[in-house]
Amino acid sequence: MNKIKAFFSDVKIEMSKVSWPNWSELKGSTFVVVSFSIIVSLFLFFVDRILSTILQIIL
Repeated sequence: MNKIKAFFSDVKIEMSKVSWPNWSELKGSTFVVVSFSIIVSLFLFFVDRILSTILQIIL
């Protein structure tokens, strides 16, 4: 039981050392992640369409 208490005590200490982003940093990071996800998904969509068309022509 003492190990569990020590663990949660250590977690609390470490969490106080974390550098949390402010609201503007969070919005900026979220925009970057969403934009990159959309770009990658569009790229993969078009690559898939091109490759499936090529395979239909071949087969």
